[in-house]
Amino acid sequence: MDNFIGQIELFPYGYEPVGWALCDGRLLPINAYSALFSLIGNKYGGDGQTNFALPNLKGTEPIPNTNYYIALEGIYPTRD
Repeated sequence: MDNFIGQIELFPYGYEPVGWALCDGRLLPINAYSALFSLIGNKYGGDGQTNFALPNLKGTEPIPNTNYYIALEGIYPTRD
């Protein structure tokens, strides 16, 4: 199954799958994740020049022992 960059999914893992990051509000460097930055910008934080933040969805999981993860790799969504 192919996923879209920026897609958020709920997984029952205690680790980050390859190509995904935990939605914990962490800062990421723009130069390493430019595709994701082009989609979400600095909406969730960061300075918008060198870094940006992932959404912080910790504590919003509907099922215990699950976590939200955001896709760092995948298909770049088209805009119409």
